Amino acid sequence: MAKDEISRADELTALGWAAEDVRRYAELWEYRQRWGAINLEPEDRAFLRRAEAALPKRLTGKAAQKKTLKDKSYFRWLAFHRDAMLAAPVEQELAGDEAGAWRVLLEEELQVLEQEQPVLGLPDTLKARDLQPLREAWVEQAKPESRLLSFDFQAPLEELRVKESTSWKPLRGESNQDETYPVLAGEALARFRERVRQQLTEQIRSTFPSLRDGEGSSTPAA
Repeated sequence: MAKDEISRADELTALGWAAEDVRRYAELWEYRQRWGAINLEPEDRAFLRRAEAALPKRLTGKAAQKKTLKDKSYFRWLAFHRDAMLAAPVEQELAGDEAGAWRVLLEEELQVLEQEQPVLGLPDTLKARDLQPLREAWVEQAKPESRLLSFDFQAPLEELRVKESTSWKPLRGESNQDETYPVLAGEALARFRERVRQQLTEQIRSTFPSLRDGEGSSTPAA
């Protein structure tokens, strides 16, 4: 079975898989990418096979020439960092009602992109740069209701660069060495998720040229 170059954890979530199983898939997928399937326990290999069998087949040949939203570099960049967080001990060891603010922020941005369906060509990705300071501000606002843990935001991309050449940048920029990882729980988590979903939707709808010019296939909000 051909192995995917990027984790497809978001697709398992869309298929209704439990969050715990999606986390396990992301962690095992990352481990296999680093060390190879031969180093996995038999039950873990079986779990990965079951997860990959549940995923829709990738298109090949002419049918695959037109990139889907999930194939676009910006979407994959967000998903890469989201998956790195899901696979990290800081997320693995959280209680069931907890989640890191950064992880939630990326999950919500990915969902908004799927809902709005921007083209994500160069004009959109240039405007997406404006989201970086907004992400920092939104997470900073969440800190008073959070417990602060630590996550190395630079490490996932550094590890990727050892294996392959990439033009991707660290999530928080090359020079940002802050490893503070706010974790929210319960009602505070729900409020944060709702707030950033609304703010991301407004920002993306109003600034991405393909949505303002009617090139995307945005669906009305419910």
